[in-house]
Amino acid sequence: QAQLVESGGGLAQAGGSLRLSCVASGITFSTYGVGWFRQAPGKEREFVAGISYMGTSKHYADFAVGRFTISRDDHNHTLALQMSSLQPGDTAMYYCAGSGTLDLQTANEVLYWGQGTQVTVSS
Repeated sequence: QAQLVESGGGLAQAGGSLRLSCVASGITFSTYGVGWFRQAPGKEREFVAGISYMGTSKHYADFAVGRFTISRDDHNHTLALQMSSLQPGDTAMYYCAGSGTLDLQTANEVLYWGQGTQVTVSS
């Protein structure tokens, strides 16, 4: 049974940093694209960042460019999102996502979702 478990969320001040992690089990993690999405209250879930099979391609939403870095550790079946220069607008539930394709750039490609980890940024 596929399972994605996020950790690392919490409260940060504006300008601060957080590192999110996601551990995968029950899926062939290393052969598919994986990524992060977020959903703020009252808003639709949106793409944050994705990384392809073997990490050869990385994709970021415009708001994440230059501030967030996605990485994967296939040996440990782990996905990470390093977030810096956080702003109150980054407050959301962040979800780890696994696809059935070699790359992940849209929600349409997601087969597996984690339960989410809350990130709250205070001004």
